[in-house]
Amino acid sequence: MTLFYERYSSALYGVIFRIVKSEDEAEDVLQEALVKIWHAFASYDSSKGRLFTWVVNICRNLSIDKIRSRQHRVGSRTQGLDDSLTALRQAAPATFRPEHIGLQEITQKLIPEQRQIIDLLYFEGFTQSEVAEELNIPLGTVKTRARTAIKVLSKLIR
Repeated sequence: MTLFYERYSSALYGVIFRIVKSEDEAEDVLQEALVKIWHAFASYDSSKGRLFTWVVNICRNLSIDKIRSRQHRVGSRTQGLDDSLTALRQAAPATFRPEHIGLQEITQKLIPEQRQIIDLLYFEGFTQSEVAEELNIPLGTVKTRARTAIKVLSKLIR
């Protein structure tokens, strides 16, 4: 296995890295691939293809599995802020109020049922379940009205 690693690891790492685009993930996938190759080596059939092609396919498949995994998708969407952006990390001043930028005025253009739900959810801090209890309506109705209201607001804000 040492000889195999010395000969093929850098080429396999390159194949994996091109797919996962992260050094840490590429190293993890390479390690996982080497373990899989070690355990599955008895199933390699030289009459079906070269050893290198077989191991590249194992690495490729594991790389694709990695980028399709939920953990990878979530992690790639939530990236940390650059240290040079420390000013953006500061909390909003205590005097900041969303109504000062005109959001409540825009919600006035909603129909009353939608406006009431948006007011409770976003300006009063209620959960959807709490809104359903407060207004004595089904939770599904709250969700539908909120979703519809957000669609209308997104068109108004543009």
